[in-house]
Amino acid sequence: MPNGNLTRRTLTVAGAAATALVLWTLTGPVAGHGPSAATGGDVHPVGAVSVAAGGLLAGLAAWALLALLERTARRPGRTWTITAAAVLALSMTGPVGSGGDTASTAILAAMHLLVAAVLIPGLGLSARGR
Repeated sequence: MPNGNLTRRTLTVAGAAATALVLWTLTGPVAGHGPSAATGGDVHPVGAVSVAAGGLLAGLAAWALLALLERTARRPGRTWTITAAAVLALSMTGPVGSGGDTASTAILAAMHLLVAAVLIPGLGLSARGR
């Protein structure tokens, strides 16, 4: 992988986590409504570490999938973009079924969309053989 692509992909993954964390900061500490989600039957607040880790894990998984597709697919960029859009659609079931209030559901859904809005074009445009 050329050094420019490594830098672009690293910044894309970091940017995806950062955008989710910015939204969490604006809605939680700034506006006073931090998101919450049900886990194990109890509703718990979603903290900054969970938000950042979720964004980073999603980004690293996306990068790994793209790297695999670059080795196996004829048009890895196109295949990755279609797959990423499908994964985004599936991931939206998480916020909808989060068990939190309406505002929490909206915040969590917005975080998913923000992470995808950074990852899909950021990694997709770096793909070899778009």
